[in-house]
Amino acid sequence: MFEPIQLLCDELILGFDSIPNERKILLSKISSFIQERKYKNQEINLVYVCTHNSRRSHFGQIWSAVAANYFHLKNVNTFSGGTEATAFNQNAINALTSVGFEIEKLNDSDNPHYSVKFGLADKTICFSKTVDDKANPTANFAAIMTCSDADQNCPFIPGVDLRIGTTYDDPKAFDGTELQDKMYNERSIQIATECLYVFSQIK
Repeated sequence: MFEPIQLLCDELILGFDSIPNERKILLSKISSFIQERKYKNQEINLVYVCTHNSRRSHFGQIWSAVAANYFHLKNVNTFSGGTEATAFNQNAINALTSVGFEIEKLNDSDNPHYSVKFGLADKTICFSKTVDDKANPTANFAAIMTCSDADQNCPFIPGVDLRIGTTYDDPKAFDGTELQDKMYNERSIQIATECLYVFSQIK
């Protein structure tokens, strides 16, 4: 893992007390899903879902991959999707590069694919897609709803073993304002902290 990201994770795990107890109870359901599959030596598939699959769901996909790596948990696959495809938002990309991720655009299109590296051999591929895209699992996965709109407008997700709403405020509300970078960074760090908390519970 790249040193700046490792050091950030070292810092964030010291802040678990800042997570409200009711939030920890909710997050523990994701931990239980992961723990059960670890006991059974099964693949652990996590799909983070938000309406446009452009900001919060990508933060979830990326930071959960980092958290699994940080706690040395194997067989974890992280994904993201939405109710419609748009593009991985540049402000979200900027928030991630500011803390040490190396993000490379792999193609030129309205919806580019990106390689998001957090170590020399550690990366995930990000692009906007619907939750039922062929790049995502079709069975035996947890769907983690990162926005209330997606939670309400995805009444049924085929193949899901666990569906849970861990909604986050949308940094899009601050696009074009003086608070834009601050709020994207704040949301990224909040999601990072909660992903690390989820994986810290695995034995």
